[in-house]
Amino acid sequence: MSLRNFSFGFLQQCRSNVLNALLINKLHTSSVWRKVEDRKEMLASLPAKDEGTAGEKSIDIDTLMGKKEKFFPDANTPTQLFNGMPFNELPICNIRVSPNNTIILFTDYKGVPRIIRSCGIEGFKNTRKGTNIAAQATAITIGGKAIELGWKTIRVKVRGLGPGRMSAIKGLQMSGLNIVSITDNTPVSWNPPRPRKQRSL
Repeated sequence: MSLRNFSFGFLQQCRSNVLNALLINKLHTSSVWRKVEDRKEMLASLPAKDEGTAGEKSIDIDTLMGKKEKFFPDANTPTQLFNGMPFNELPICNIRVSPNNTIILFTDYKGVPRIIRSCGIEGFKNTRKGTNIAAQATAITIGGKAIELGWKTIRVKVRGLGPGRMSAIKGLQMSGLNIVSITDNTPVSWNPPRPRKQRSL
């Protein structure tokens, strides 16, 4: 009698263990299936792959250089005419860019300063002087003054790093000036000072 009760109880215990194991596996697999379906929905909602960013096409550099050869300076560049004026006699626009300000200076081809404007002179104060909007507004103003002097075609020299680099050039274009060349005169130190030693904690 006691053996029969024991075997009956043992069978019920085994049966409940098997059912529990099946339920656990079923729950586990259903969560995996749910994850897979969620991923499929997420991938379906993504935009299609853009062909332009997926991979660059191979370009024959030699043929490209042949087409753009006229854009590179050579021995004849100083005497080449731009709008009826030789390249080496074009007025120069010097753009001095820093993180806090942008200064634009127009000189004639000999280097004599003619017009100077900065974001501070333009009316921008404090941290707004270092923004690209301030540089663009300053460039538009000074470009208008250069046109009043009769300058249409200019050379541009940019010096320094800051948010106003591209904006100043864009502002000069917006003012109606024709930019022939852009030169980057940012000084680069080949033996910069050593960094500070690591702080000991």
